[in-house]
Amino acid sequence: MHIPTQSIAPGFAVAAQLSEDHMAAAAAQGFKSVVNNRPDGEGGSSQPLSQALAVAAQAHGLHYVYLPVVSGAITPEQALAMQEALKTAPQPVLAFCRSGARSAQLYALAQTAA
Repeated sequence: MHIPTQSIAPGFAVAAQLSEDHMAAAAAQGFKSVVNNRPDGEGGSSQPLSQALAVAAQAHGLHYVYLPVVSGAITPEQALAMQEALKTAPQPVLAFCRSGARSAQLYALAQTAA
């Protein structure tokens, strides 16, 4: 299984919603960390919960960060949290949300957060 990703910067890419099964593919594609930017339950009962994703990620040797943000309502505190996560997470990092757009926006905000 290959995950379609969009490279945003060296060491950082985004993707649409991932499942537990995608964690093996993320590791096989060379990612070292996964950042989940989608709040649990946002997509209804078909969306995997963060805890299940964390277990799957860790089983494949991936560092996992849960940093949920609401589309169109990213706070300065969340941008700072993403900035910190990117400083400490092994690279390359794959961040995801529903489509990948929110993760890309959060990355951009993290670059200028103070």
